[in-house]
Amino acid sequence: MSGKGNSFRKNIQHDTEGRPSLRKKSERKPRSYAPSGSALGSKLVKIIGLFLLILSVYFLIAFISYLFTWKEDQSYVSAANGGWHTLFKTREEFALAGIEPPVIQNWMGKVGALLAHQFIYKWFGIASFIFVGILFVIGYRLLFKVKILSIWKTLGYSAFTIIFLSLTLGFIHGFISNYPHFLEGEFGFWSNRLLAAQIGVPGVGGLLIFTLLTVLIVFFNFDFKFSSRSGQSATSQPLGKGPANLSRDEERYLHESEYRVDPVEFRLNKNKELSEEEAPAINQLKTPANLNNDAEKLRQNLTIPPKSKPEEVKDGLDFSIERSEEKPKNELITPPLTVSPIKEEKPSTADELVEKVGQYDPKLDLSSYQYPTLDLLRDYGSGKITVNNHELEANKDKIVDTLGNYNIEIAKIKATIGPTVTLYEIIPKPGVRISKIKNLEDDIALSLAALGIRIIAPMPGKGTIGIEVPNSHPEMVSMRSVLATEKFQHTDMDLPIALGRTISNEVYIADLAKMPHLLVAGATGQGKSVGINAILTSLLYKKHPAELKFVLVDPKKVELSLFKKIERHFLAKLPGEEDAIITDTKKVINTLNSLCIEMDARYDLLKNAQVRNLKEYNAKFINRRLNPEEGHRYLPFIVLIVDEFADLMMTAGKEVETPIARLAQLARAVGIHLVIATQRPSVNIITGTIKANFPARLAFRVLSKVDSRTILDSGGADQLIGRGDMLLATGSDLIRIQCAFVDTPEVEEISDFIGGQRGYPSALLLPEYVGEDGEGGIEDFDMRDRDPMFEDAARLVVLHQQGSTSLIQRKLKLGYNRAGRIIDQLEAAGIVGPFEGSKAREVLFPDEYSLEQFLDGLKKDA
Repeated sequence: MSGKGNSFRKNIQHDTEGRPSLRKKSERKPRSYAPSGSALGSKLVKIIGLFLLILSVYFLIAFISYLFTWKEDQSYVSAANGGWHTLFKTREEFALAGIEPPVIQNWMGKVGALLAHQFIYKWFGIASFIFVGILFVIGYRLLFKVKILSIWKTLGYSAFTIIFLSLTLGFIHGFISNYPHFLEGEFGFWSNRLLAAQIGVPGVGGLLIFTLLTVLIVFFNFDFKFSSRSGQSATSQPLGKGPANLSRDEERYLHESEYRVDPVEFRLNKNKELSEEEAPAINQLKTPANLNNDAEKLRQNLTIPPKSKPEEVKDGLDFSIERSEEKPKNELITPPLTVSPIKEEKPSTADELVEKVGQYDPKLDLSSYQYPTLDLLRDYGSGKITVNNHELEANKDKIVDTLGNYNIEIAKIKATIGPTVTLYEIIPKPGVRISKIKNLEDDIALSLAALGIRIIAPMPGKGTIGIEVPNSHPEMVSMRSVLATEKFQHTDMDLPIALGRTISNEVYIADLAKMPHLLVAGATGQGKSVGINAILTSLLYKKHPAELKFVLVDPKKVELSLFKKIERHFLAKLPGEEDAIITDTKKVINTLNSLCIEMDARYDLLKNAQVRNLKEYNAKFINRRLNPEEGHRYLPFIVLIVDEFADLMMTAGKEVETPIARLAQLARAVGIHLVIATQRPSVNIITGTIKANFPARLAFRVLSKVDSRTILDSGGADQLIGRGDMLLATGSDLIRIQCAFVDTPEVEEISDFIGGQRGYPSALLLPEYVGEDGEGGIEDFDMRDRDPMFEDAARLVVLHQQGSTSLIQRKLKLGYNRAGRIIDQLEAAGIVGPFEGSKAREVLFPDEYSLEQFLDGLKKDA
């Protein structure tokens, strides 16, 4: 040891201040030969934790055993307490005294009997079982370094529960005397006797109730209010972790939700407890004269604690609470309260925040949302494929005979049975040309008397030639049988869509996020609308409303109308529109351009977050590494579904093609995906620009080979048998699938199930878009014809320092068109700046005082 110590001391030198430091002989740190104190302390802590865990198990078994063996164990304990245990050491001595020796029945022996008797009988009764939990929590934390519960909170809550439960059981024992005395323990029994002698039995009961309610108020903020809207008490809502016990929903709305509203408005809209006379008054624009009077009311509604006691905000985000200072009467009076979160700039701060309050949960707004159940879907057919051996043999013989008539010999043939089509794979003998077999497609169809066959020569990766022959008795594939499979239930795809079953009867599930866009074509009545419903149903069964939004375009006005009931959950629309399902061509153009604005805004967010796609961005936001005050928000997937695309191209043409092409080219990285369906896949409808950006194409039966080549770049779609039979092209592969069938009543039940639940206040509002020929242009505006609400709107935008049509529409309760004209008038008057896409307009007046001077000048000029 001396040699080692000397060698270790040689590696120690002193710096210029006399402090020891290690000499840097190499990059490797010198080895320490003495165990550190921290290591010994860590081992000791683990040993103590292990001991406490084992002790908790010992106590648990002893206590449980005492519930059954307490009478026998008391004989031993009584003997020990009365002196018998000390006088007689052996059974012979007990026998000489003529006394039956006590027998221990406790499963943990004498020590277990003594401990159980002391804790349960002498002390706190069955409330002593809480000691087991205390030992377990402390031991588990010391051993595994995992925080289950706070130790001090555990001790405090447990101490109160033990005492309160013992006293309560003792109080009940005064009315019911037919249960064992040990349930409340001697502490509960004699404490109740003492209290009853002082304040009486009713006084004891009142004291217990008062104590319980006091604890609920102090620790859980129990407010004794019952919500008439939800039918649940106010305490059924999860307690918030933000300032002033704001609920978690409010905290999310205040800081990180894409539906951003001010805290006062959110509180008023959420509680729904204002009378009809009070609600309009609150929504009116406040003047300087009555803002001070409203400040106290707003403070009472928000229940924010005073700034002098920041320590009362526990277990939540750190907030800075600012109060408005008194200003001269001529100056703008700002809102009395502003709540702003601390900016997160360092990753370490984000890690500490995640450790403190957990990751951001996008589903928190609708935490009670329930996914649709499989009971809403019907099970069509048996789900099993019946094999008709006679049909298989007959078809095989006809194929072999037909090929033999043209001197084509077959070495091997086998059949794969699907729900609607059977695949016959043949291996021709050497020397047979494949093109010769492909040219016999019509002849084989004639010999089989089939509706239409398809020859795959050669089959990819197999070295065989496939002949697909329709079954004489096709089996229907139900949506329920597809969604109930393990493959769909446990998929990890971002946007899984269950299309149906392949020719080998396997469930086929595709990821729309990786396609990334889908082009659907098919003649009328071949299953195109059912296929779109299958796509929508798959996504509704798998995604939460916070994760996915639909933009539905339905020129026929009847196909997608069933999904109107889920507007407040899954749909997105333009501001000011009443119907979320778009049927007007002009509104379709505005919606597509609005999606382009949303796409550009999302790319700006990705650029600022230094990520490349939506998945990385949301992961960073969930881990609280992006600041909502800088415009960051959780971004849901947006799926645009356009039915009857041909009708839009005929009526709008380039106005529709340009934004569709932009979205198809760029939108995949920001989570915007397109599903476009058309009956007529001609070249003037599916142009080269659109076709190049839709690598995934789904073809139902079409009427000609030209249409098949237009949609798939190859034949085959014209030889399908209809009724959901389709071909999916992903790159160079063609997969034949029988589409899962979901009927209209099933879709209606799913929509009713989702629509009957609590949803968002409205559909997701897309960015505002004003076309080049939009109404209310600035050029034709006359200041003398300004709107009667012009001045109120001007004060509103200056007060909020945010100029947008949706703000005026919401605050002043106006329609979208009128609010749009007012915002144009404000721009012409120089109060707000020009339109800037998804961003709010710039407000050009800093305060209300300067605005009032400007408005006075306008009145004089008029």
